[in-house]
Amino acid sequence: MPTRCCRRCGKDSAAMWKNLLSRKSWRIDGGNAQNYLPLPRKSNMKISPLAGKPAPLSLLVDVPKLVTAYYTNIPDPGVPEQRVAFGTSGHRGSAFDNSFNEAHVLAITQAICAYRSKQGITGPLFLGIDTHALSVPAGASALEVLAANGVEVMLAENDEYTPTPAVSHAILRYNKGRSSGFADGIVVTPSHNPPQDGGFKYNPPNGGAADTDVTGWIEAAANELLQGGNGGIKRMPVAKALQLPTTHRYDYLNTYVNELDQVIDMEAIRSAGIHLGVDPLGGAGVHYWQRIGERYKLNLSVVSDEVDPTFRFMTVDWDGRIRMDPSSSYAMQRLLGMKDRYDIACACDTDHDRHGIVTKSAGLLPANHYLAVAIDYLFQHRPLWSKAPRVGKTIVSSQLIDRVSARLGRELYEVPAGFKWFAAGLNDGSLGFGGEESAGATFLRLDGSAWTTDKDGLAPALLAAEITARSGRDPGEVYRKLASELGDPVSTRVEAKATPAQKKMLSALSPQQVQCAELAGEKIQHILSKAPGNQAAIGGLKVVTEGGWFAARPSGTEDIYKIYAESFHGEEHLQRIVQEAQAIVDATLAGNPQALPATGT
Repeated sequence: MPTRCCRRCGKDSAAMWKNLLSRKSWRIDGGNAQNYLPLPRKSNMKISPLAGKPAPLSLLVDVPKLVTAYYTNIPDPGVPEQRVAFGTSGHRGSAFDNSFNEAHVLAITQAICAYRSKQGITGPLFLGIDTHALSVPAGASALEVLAANGVEVMLAENDEYTPTPAVSHAILRYNKGRSSGFADGIVVTPSHNPPQDGGFKYNPPNGGAADTDVTGWIEAAANELLQGGNGGIKRMPVAKALQLPTTHRYDYLNTYVNELDQVIDMEAIRSAGIHLGVDPLGGAGVHYWQRIGERYKLNLSVVSDEVDPTFRFMTVDWDGRIRMDPSSSYAMQRLLGMKDRYDIACACDTDHDRHGIVTKSAGLLPANHYLAVAIDYLFQHRPLWSKAPRVGKTIVSSQLIDRVSARLGRELYEVPAGFKWFAAGLNDGSLGFGGEESAGATFLRLDGSAWTTDKDGLAPALLAAEITARSGRDPGEVYRKLASELGDPVSTRVEAKATPAQKKMLSALSPQQVQCAELAGEKIQHILSKAPGNQAAIGGLKVVTEGGWFAARPSGTEDIYKIYAESFHGEEHLQRIVQEAQAIVDATLAGNPQALPATGT
């Protein structure tokens, strides 16, 4: 039945909004402030009193217990939450919840070996790990299986932690000019997730995160192995695997660092004397930054080089959990407190594929603000790039990027959530830049060739220093000028709980179910269920007007759904968009007797 969402479209909207206003489980994330803010109604999802404060001992994960659970807990493949499930970026979970245990890693790795054989991938596999407590044991488990299957494995020299972009860079570097014998990679990381989590993602020969057809195949094969008790897995002791001639050492750190001047104007940063402050947040790039400063003679200060799997040095995120998220002002309190010491400051998440930019003028830049600044700068300051490369953005990134791209005369390539959609274009040079709203981005080298095809937190962070050096203004100041010319949007994100069945219902929402002609007083221009760039399903819906938009989609990793919204007409207009978007989602779920968000008394 079509959904009626506004006064113009139906008489039931008032009752629907009254019902929505009684809800207690909404959370809203104010995009401009990068804070989670309460909606102007009763909510039981408030900011934790610990948010932004140093982590107390009670929050720290018990690492020995966690690692023990990794080896001793046996997942039940009959329980959906304990099966292998690739979200937007690999399989993630916790050993405590039986969602990331040795059994999962063994099964996924064996499935990857089978996939490699099926696809004729015979080159080396580049294996990297981040600093999460489960990454070292999971990396060892993966090596046991890879070695037993005869795979040539490239481990980091000196067992160095390895950022995601360094693995992507290594794959592309090895495969360049080859017509066969391609390399691929595995990165053991749950990204910025809490310390008790583990993660495992596969990068095929294009160097980027694997597409859904690849992860779907691997996921199914891994779950089949789990269902059979992992009886079909080949493995050998890690000590023996390390001695095999198929196990090699690779200098990820220096290979990556030594080519950074091919993507960033390091001389401009050095000659301008930019003082750059860096907080690695205890992540995989912790030793990369000092080497970058030394190699390019930069005035670069590393705030802390501490690595601790409990991440006790972090300030607590909005919900009272430790999370190494460089786009969260709560998690970034340490660096924010130092912002006036540096010309530009930056941080990266645990696998260094996300960035956070801190400026004197604006503090922590919202991710969408910096993406717009970076795009506007890059396409005007890379003279060797051709006129062909497009601008890549995800469906829920800012509409300001559309306006920047139009002014630049560059075609926009808008895709569903997930950086995997950019990999092919970044690899063949048809995309100059790929960015997503969660502070992930990468771009071409100075000469227009591929740099990485997975997210790179380090290069965008260094680009902020280049922008400051060459323009004489930090990215916060550059954004203010850009916004004065093209509009200054305000944005938000609302989340609510949803069952798997309700998430499936929402993901199947079609444009025909929305019969509104207007959204928040503006004529609707587009109602999308597929991304304009590649016609791939967005797993939800996006409604666009001249001065705003919203997108509703279920989370790929949690039992929640999300509403993203943006307005170029201010906060009041934004709230109207949010209310009408909520009404659409509420009506979509109304056919379920347990429709969410849950009602409260």
